[in-house]
Amino acid sequence: MTVTTGAPTGVAATVALDGSPLRQSRKNRKRAGGRTSFTMFLCIVPFLVLVFLFSYFPLWGWIYSLYDYRPALGLEGSEFVGLQWFQLLVSSPTQLQEIGQVLINTLAISFLGIATSILPLAFAVFLNEVRVPWFRNAVQTLTTLPNFISWVLVYMIAFSLFSSSGVVNGVLNDAGLITAPVKFLDSDQNVWLTMTLWSIWKGLGWGAIIYLAAIAGIDQSLYESARIDGAGRFQLMWYITVPQLMPTYLVLLLLSVANLLNNGMEQYFVFQNAFNKDHIQVLDLYVYNIGITGNSLSMATAIGMLKSIISVALLLTVNGVAKRVRGQAIV
Repeated sequence: MTVTTGAPTGVAATVALDGSPLRQSRKNRKRAGGRTSFTMFLCIVPFLVLVFLFSYFPLWGWIYSLYDYRPALGLEGSEFVGLQWFQLLVSSPTQLQEIGQVLINTLAISFLGIATSILPLAFAVFLNEVRVPWFRNAVQTLTTLPNFISWVLVYMIAFSLFSSSGVVNGVLNDAGLITAPVKFLDSDQNVWLTMTLWSIWKGLGWGAIIYLAAIAGIDQSLYESARIDGAGRFQLMWYITVPQLMPTYLVLLLLSVANLLNNGMEQYFVFQNAFNKDHIQVLDLYVYNIGITGNSLSMATAIGMLKSIISVALLLTVNGVAKRVRGQAIV
């Protein structure tokens, strides 16, 4: 049996009651959707290749942790030692003490970074309240520019300002406030705090960009309704802007927790010296010092391998916590 229905164009369309034309139409749509999905996949293939080349292919280098690698001999000429380097990490009291101090430095600086991670959010909220466009743009530009300055240039700025013969010591000496230069850079005191302050100075404006983008996406009807109810400027910020930004902040916070052991190396490499080495040496810098300065590439590979595994474990743990608390995973 068949039935006749009116098509949108006014032309009668005959459709079988068993639905076969309808099934054929669904098949055509599914086939077209499959072709579109495959086309989209081809668009991201170059990026997947780059991710594989720069993120996964280098993991082959982990094999160096199983050899007593000598660059002059190459991997084939080096002696296979199995898990010797991993055993050395836990069997040598001196090595354990040194790694313990490095982990303390790494975690302390990481937790200081997490504690100050609220500053970009606060900066974005207050910057959004600036009503003069040219002034707001100027402030945002000036606070974002340091992110694009290399840490080598940052150290040059720090040295010209805070070295024993720098501008700050010169001003304090001329004012009669000091009789001997203050060793801002050549001191082991407050290294964690000073490194955190330099990181804040360099990344504050850049970190605020994502919050400014989130603020731009807030429904403006919320502000209009609050103004009708008599809410003031600070009430709008506290009861609307900040709560709307909290999901973004929590995701970034969880990612920061997952990267507790990843402080980077450049900042600490340029600021390290014989006076502050004990408290400025984080895990990434320690791996570099062992591998390049200490000429023990196999040991450095073993430590870097363990760091990567622990970081992945932290990420999976944080992802599980986020899924349980927020009902949505972050990765």
